[in-house]
Amino acid sequence: MINRLAAEKLPADVPAFLRSAVAIDEIEYLGPEPDRWRSPTEPELNSAQAPEHFIDLELADLAFPGGKLPRRRFDYIYGLEAASSKYPDQAKELRPDKVGLQPYVTIEVYERLKAAMREYRGLAAQGKDTRPVEQAIIFYAGWLGHYVGDGSQPLHVTVNYDGWVNKENPSGYTTQHGIHWQFEGPFVAANIKAADIAPLMTAPHELGDVFEDYMGYLRHSATLVERVYQLEKIGGFQGAGTPDSRQFTEQRLAAAASELRDLYYTAWLESAKPVPEWHEPPKPASPIAKPNAFLLLPYSF
Repeated sequence: MINRLAAEKLPADVPAFLRSAVAIDEIEYLGPEPDRWRSPTEPELNSAQAPEHFIDLELADLAFPGGKLPRRRFDYIYGLEAASSKYPDQAKELRPDKVGLQPYVTIEVYERLKAAMREYRGLAAQGKDTRPVEQAIIFYAGWLGHYVGDGSQPLHVTVNYDGWVNKENPSGYTTQHGIHWQFEGPFVAANIKAADIAPLMTAPHELGDVFEDYMGYLRHSATLVERVYQLEKIGGFQGAGTPDSRQFTEQRLAAAASELRDLYYTAWLESAKPVPEWHEPPKPASPIAKPNAFLLLPYSF
């Protein structure tokens, strides 16, 4: 639903192929694609990409006080490693696969999309066949949508991802597993329609700093974690739920569709910017070898 709405609401200056019915159907189909990589029959793939669906911001902020996460995946991983030494009692929790990598895969797939769009522009300008790169763009667009959708679900950005685990639980929120899937799966399927979401979407616009914008999006989701548990406590995700739970869910889906559409649009606009010419960095100067005194002596026979 998120992928389809994002693609349907693209501005008219995005290439027509990406707004076609065929592309929109494919982008919709690809929304669940990363979940299709989570089968135990592909254990290495599952292990590598499962942490990319979430980030426990409480743990990430422990490692990076002030909430300023590094922009690059490996800087983040090194920072978590340093934090595990600082907080040895939480070392297991601070492993990257436990904290999660959600913003990093999202930005990396966004940049793949932007690079493919830049290639499309170049081929189109030369009058060459753009069909292969169009397929790449559609794939990246669909793939990206999965993570943006995950980021709108508050339980993807917290340690309380499927039952309240914080020691402090004065409101008596459920500690049982099942709330996560009940909310985002059966409840949405039974009660929410795309026609309910489209009017709630924001107007399209170009994003500024994409990483910072996306982190802001995730942090807004994090402010709504307790709201999910409050709604669950009053039966908000059972059957038809309540007017409040339906409205809340519609707003979350609209936020995701808007963010995804704006990421598509920003990637397209950014792809028009020239790329600085790449130059191989100069090699460091070789240290001057110390002269061999023996070789400086005159030969004597």
